[in-house]
Amino acid sequence: MIEFQAVTKKYPDGTVAVDGLDLVVDAGKITVFVGPSGCGKTTSLRMINRMIDPTSGTILLDGKDIRESDPPLLRRGIGYVIQHAGLFPHRTVLDNVATVPMLTGKNKRAARSRAAELLELVGLPTEMGKRYPAQLSGGQQQRVGVARALAADPPVLLMDEPFSAVDPIVRDDLQQQLLRLQSELDKTIVFVTHDIDEAIKLGDRVAVFRVGGRLAQYATPSELLAKPADDFVSSFVGRDRGYRALGFLTATGVPVGPVATVKIGETAAEPGWVVVVDERNRPLGWLDQGSTSDAASADDVVSGGSLYEVDGAAGTAGSLRNALDAALSSPAGVGIAVDADGAVAGSVKAEAVLEALATARRTGEVPA
Repeated sequence: MIEFQAVTKKYPDGTVAVDGLDLVVDAGKITVFVGPSGCGKTTSLRMINRMIDPTSGTILLDGKDIRESDPPLLRRGIGYVIQHAGLFPHRTVLDNVATVPMLTGKNKRAARSRAAELLELVGLPTEMGKRYPAQLSGGQQQRVGVARALAADPPVLLMDEPFSAVDPIVRDDLQQQLLRLQSELDKTIVFVTHDIDEAIKLGDRVAVFRVGGRLAQYATPSELLAKPADDFVSSFVGRDRGYRALGFLTATGVPVGPVATVKIGETAAEPGWVVVVDERNRPLGWLDQGSTSDAASADDVVSGGSLYEVDGAAGTAGSLRNALDAALSSPAGVGIAVDADGAVAGSVKAEAVLEALATARRTGEVPA
């Protein structure tokens, strides 16, 4: 557990970066610091490993004042991941990760063996360890950065906007990888971002900072969306917070109906919108047959929008937000539901999602 007690950071020119911060970071959870530029979120993060010392107040790590620890020794027990990974360009990927185990006393062979295990853990093939950082994509470099931060098996992991420099698709994949790792490792993670969507997706709890280094609200993502503390938080979270809140409601009870499918070169049984699928029944897009009975052509396939994942054995497994987005983004007005293998499992309608939301309100799952 990490505890901030009346922590303030004031620079010699009078600038107050953090002002009287009181906050408890729960052990084994992801706590996200989010807010606009200049709100003190990165300063707060860097005070945990004493890269910056507070002007006043106390920071406790597992009940011990961090000022009682030698900074280099303190940092060996705290993993640190930054925006551009910070890899050593002249060392191979494997040796970048092995650096930390070697600093803690492991011999070179043991350190490299540990590094190879960690590369696999973050989803990189072992053979990539022979490459140099410049030979990797931005997303791959960030994975290496995470692996290196985990190399000494620290109980605490600090992550300072680690995914902000990559494109949205890679960013989503890195976020999913972090959630997967956390489910296996149960680290105490403090994650800094300026992106409220990222904060809501990753955080067990989210701390919203306002300019001047003051804590505006500290809550679970669902609480933050349902009951913002004031106008600043409401504005920062965004006007579509009600839509975001659907991500915390399961779509259990939303019916998955039938949907017509056709393969390229085949003819649909009936006119109208049909889902074009490949040989494994995975959706390629939609095709509007209109009143014709022509064979499906790849040139006429229209993007199908987002997909709604369901679990064929246990019913719907996604959220109301996923289900509604699939329905609204579809050119046919009907969302495509897919199973765990990506094969078409049926369809979902926006009307059914809204009915499920109304039920959730009546039963008290969401505020009326």
